[in-house]
Amino acid sequence: MNFNDYQNATRKTAIYPKETALPYLTLGLASEAGEVAGKYKKVIRDTKEITPEWTEMIKSEIGDVLWYCARLADELGLPLSEVAESNISKLTDRKERGVIGGSGDNR
Repeated sequence: MNFNDYQNATRKTAIYPKETALPYLTLGLASEAGEVAGKYKKVIRDTKEITPEWTEMIKSEIGDVLWYCARLADELGLPLSEVAESNISKLTDRKERGVIGGSGDNR
């Protein structure tokens, strides 16, 4: 499945108030990313190893993050493939200029 097909498919499960779509999706994205971080924190604290079961669980959480990214991009009229291509272009440019490891948005 490509990014745009995925983005289109997310419309079938997009159930949220249209008038508050942007804040709803932004908060959902932050929440789901926090779940990924929280589950990894527990690995550090409890098991100290990545298991196949944990990897499957995280796959599901990453999928939730992807859903929110796709919906947010869709609500903004941005094809997800364009977002992905733009990001790779930005990172490739930073790598070529030797600033991929720096900090700040404008490098």
